[in-house]
Amino acid sequence: MPQASLFDEATARIREILAASPAKDLEKNLRAMLASVFERLELASREELEVQQRVLVRTREKLSALEARVAELEARLRQP
Repeated sequence: MPQASLFDEATARIREILAASPAKDLEKNLRAMLASVFERLELASREELEVQQRVLVRTREKLSALEARVAELEARLRQP
């Protein structure tokens, strides 16, 4: 496990260096800029898409039931 310890130590040092450097501010500003761009694009979240997918499935089920009902009623009208 000495390699894992060495990796953890290197990772910790890199984080310290980045925290003390302008890279941290650059990352923060880049994230804010990207968030602003995504907001202007009016992108939907995964959760919103999943909700709409469930609504669409229910709507399709209702439509199928209504189509079957209409077909049944039309068949009754054609009977003498």
